[in-house]
Amino acid sequence: MQTSRQVIDNLMRGKPAERVGFTDSPWLQTLAAWVDQGYPTDDAGQPVAPVDHFGFDMVDSGCWFPWDAKLNANQVIEESSDWRITRNGSGAALKYWKEKAGTPEHIDFHMTSREIWENEYKPHVVGSAPQRVTAEAIGDTRKNLQTQRQQNRWAHFGHMFIWEGMRRSLGDVCLYESMLLDPDWIHDYCRTYTDLYKACYTILLEQAGIPDGVWIYEDLGYKNSLFCSPDTYAELIFPYFTEMCDFFHRYDLPVVLHSCGFTEPIIDMAIEAGFDGLNPMEVKAGNDPLRIADKVGDRLALIGGLDARILESRDRNLIQTEVIKLVDGMKDRGARFVFASDHSLSTNVRLDDFQFAISVYRDHMLY
Repeated sequence: MQTSRQVIDNLMRGKPAERVGFTDSPWLQTLAAWVDQGYPTDDAGQPVAPVDHFGFDMVDSGCWFPWDAKLNANQVIEESSDWRITRNGSGAALKYWKEKAGTPEHIDFHMTSREIWENEYKPHVVGSAPQRVTAEAIGDTRKNLQTQRQQNRWAHFGHMFIWEGMRRSLGDVCLYESMLLDPDWIHDYCRTYTDLYKACYTILLEQAGIPDGVWIYEDLGYKNSLFCSPDTYAELIFPYFTEMCDFFHRYDLPVVLHSCGFTEPIIDMAIEAGFDGLNPMEVKAGNDPLRIADKVGDRLALIGGLDARILESRDRNLIQTEVIKLVDGMKDRGARFVFASDHSLSTNVRLDDFQFAISVYRDHMLY
């Protein structure tokens, strides 16, 4: 039987795999709730890592280096018992829940012109890779990789990139306006940060070790639509995706694009850019994983696709039906598939229902 590492590596590279892969992402709050439902804890009373308990085939092994323009500049500007508003090192004020998972609320942005970017922020980015990838981060990443190698799991690095960085620096309104009115600024931002990321990853790869692959986290759409037209993405964003994929491919590393929201219109662009995998095929945003498999299942490893609302339903018949439909449907189409939810596992998913879904997957996982 192939190890987890061999299964995922073969799926990523278009080689024969003995079974469908398996991974997922429970929220921290979900794990805490599951403890009351029988989920195991370690000696310190913390939930056991889900990759260990459930036997996920893929695991994030670190390297999330700081991306804000100014390092060590985060400042709390308002706080309550439930939330905290923090201004980051790129000038953005974002509101985070303290005890809930989720993306932050956008409050205020300072980087609203090319002049502000060039004078106040860009100088802090250029040439700053050695300050961002510290000896401690290198050591932790090396240790994580060694641990996952011993477990024979497919260990990847992961980080957000230029699109998410701009949304959390310029804000959506300024970003979308500038893509039309000042595209040279967008190119300059993307050029500057692409150079930074390549420099940071060079340090990590050469000093911490080579993982099995890389995930790039860029949410490019929302419900039933992209944030901008495919042509705009092709002109301003995807050239830098291509450059990063080429960079990682020189290290023989497969690259996964994680994008929440509706992504079907740009999947061919993702393949042309060099991505080897796609996640999570969010159904509630309008994606149809089996339709995607019909089109590109032989050209991309498809990761995700099970509507999380099915797991939240508590309807075992529905869960069984939909898991079989997805897993067998992917296999029937010859797709290179890793079974997972279409985003993550919220506190509305009960432990026993998720375990039931896993048992159904395992009954149908062999190719």
